[in-house]
Amino acid sequence: MSTVRWAWIFLDTPAPDAEASWRFWSEVTRTSVAPTRGDDGEFSTLVPPRGGAWVKLQAVGDPSGGVHLDLDVDDVHTEAARAESLGAERVGAIGDTVVVLRSPGGFTFCLTTYRGEEGDGLVREGLEVALDQVCLDVPRAAWDVEAAFWPALTGWELRDSDEPGFAYLVRPGELAVRLLLQRVEEDDGQVRGHVDLACADRAAETQRHVAAGASVVREHHFWTVMADPVGRVYCLTSRSPQPPPGR
Repeated sequence: MSTVRWAWIFLDTPAPDAEASWRFWSEVTRTSVAPTRGDDGEFSTLVPPRGGAWVKLQAVGDPSGGVHLDLDVDDVHTEAARAESLGAERVGAIGDTVVVLRSPGGFTFCLTTYRGEEGDGLVREGLEVALDQVCLDVPRAAWDVEAAFWPALTGWELRDSDEPGFAYLVRPGELAVRLLLQRVEEDDGQVRGHVDLACADRAAETQRHVAAGASVVREHHFWTVMADPVGRVYCLTSRSPQPPPGR
């Protein structure tokens, strides 16, 4: 049974680039940027027109930026101890509400206290595009441990994708965020992550993203690799923004 009550995608952007990055992501996801919060205004949220949010924004000091996951649970310390027993490494904590960890392959994620922030819940109807997936880029040496860790941590079933070299976790129907694992060509190294968008019309979305300041990196038959105006790599996919249950 899943212990995850809600999941958040965090876009971590170097502070000097945050304003441009947040403006871009708001435009291409058809969301609005919530009022900033935090001591230095370093946090915000992408708020959809209807229903609950699932993407948060953070201005960070790390010049490389990146992406991480926050998993809302009822008891962060109990779940953090369980994550450690599964092979995660504890990095730090913020009071009794947040525990920062790394997966066995080195991907950073947080266990955070569930507060019902999803509001009115997930609304998929009418979506033409959804920033709803974190893809973990997993070197060969880390594949087996990562493929065992994430289903054990979340309680979500891992299934092979129709695309060779990919596997995905079956998210509960009430959650927005999907987790995909991709076996990359490197033999070893740290697990990285990028975000994927589900598109009703990938060609049209590609044009929209380019008009907003993104660039096309390369095309594949089912996805297009893009770079946003501040250099963040992400993918537009032909996956439906309104998927059938379990997808």
